[in-house]
Amino acid sequence: MGPVVSYIDPLITFLSDHAWLAYVTLFLAALLEAVPVFGSFIPGSTVIVALSALVPGGELKLQWVLLAAIAGALLGDGSVYLVGHRSQHEILSSWPLAKYPGVIAQSEAFFRRWGTWAVFFARFVPPIRAFAPITAGALGMPASRFYPVNFAAIVLWAPLHVLPGVLAVSLLDRFDLFEQTGGSAKHYWMPIVLGTALIIALTVWTIRRRHGGNFIEPAADL
Repeated sequence: MGPVVSYIDPLITFLSDHAWLAYVTLFLAALLEAVPVFGSFIPGSTVIVALSALVPGGELKLQWVLLAAIAGALLGDGSVYLVGHRSQHEILSSWPLAKYPGVIAQSEAFFRRWGTWAVFFARFVPPIRAFAPITAGALGMPASRFYPVNFAAIVLWAPLHVLPGVLAVSLLDRFDLFEQTGGSAKHYWMPIVLGTALIIALTVWTIRRRHGGNFIEPAADL
């Protein structure tokens, strides 16, 4: 693991000195996931989990990681909702959304079945998450209903993505599973955490790339 650690050490040092770049990355990862179509191919959740692993070592602060993720998601969802609300239903049949009729159909059925609760549930159901805000706006959901429910969903969603990485790394440090005499455990768990996150991101991206716009078909029971 020596060669890998040699690359991880500079990364940890760099983020320690430029933590704001990590926070900006977290913000953009959460924001871009809300962009219709494009957001379905952004491994934003994986980026958030991976960078959250830097919290136990002190490179990043938990409160700022959570704030960056929440702020990015709120701005992304809120902006896209406004676009849909102003354009109404016609935007769902415009490019590039028109290339993904299966996801649009499922998103609309999802909203018709669950109403306001669809905004909450969709935040936890990729890739519908990337289509939910604009669909809510296009279907005429009032802002007074969308924003409170969306806020509640994001406030729950952010810790569910951030805390697993924090807790996993904290446990490794606590039990010294990778600690060597005179060494620091974080240099040994970092390659594992970041490597696992990268593998997950590449796997998800590959699956979505192969299936394109047809990776979700309208569900018959919705």
